[in-house]
Amino acid sequence: MFRDRVEAGERLAAAVVPRVEGPAVVLGIPRGGVIVAAPVATALRAPLDVAPTHKLGAPGNPELAIGAVAPGLRVVSEATVRVLHIDAAYLDAECARQERELSRRIARFRGDRPPVELEDRTAVVVDDGVATGATAVAALRWVRSRGAASVLFAAPVGPAGIDLTLAPECDRCVILESPEDMRAVGNWYLVFDQTTDDDVVDALAAHT
Repeated sequence: MFRDRVEAGERLAAAVVPRVEGPAVVLGIPRGGVIVAAPVATALRAPLDVAPTHKLGAPGNPELAIGAVAPGLRVVSEATVRVLHIDAAYLDAECARQERELSRRIARFRGDRPPVELEDRTAVVVDDGVATGATAVAALRWVRSRGAASVLFAAPVGPAGIDLTLAPECDRCVILESPEDMRAVGNWYLVFDQTTDDDVVDALAAHT
């Protein structure tokens, strides 16, 4: 169990720092992942930015991820789409809806600050936990597209075997806890309250 996202980030930082060589950039997956990423950035003495991604929700169950979007790319779980019999019209509409929300969030989080440059740096992508891995995959592919020299993914908790799922998308993967029966990410935190846009803005501002 982790006390909260800050404590989880401190524990994650201890595992990540020995695995990073050279200059690094830490990117948190909004919203909760940014709070976990902040202590990692502090430990690495690295800039903190967002890995702009947003989950695609299933019809009638927006918490069930069927994929994710990032700027310029879409990641869809074809297996989940087939099992749930999701048609193309819903998928297109959901992608467009979440891309609009992602644009709003990026503008809110960054303001007039440009994204941190990733070329020739190690990009450390952090989330507060992994469920299906769709959002992580979208984030990692976006980071690769921006020319990072090396990509490391880190999270406090994820289901057993998720490191194998993410292995093709990154150079290293650090997951502190990998339970066989994980269920919800929030079950692994004593405090797992909703992270707000303001919380993300404050965390980024503290590392500028």
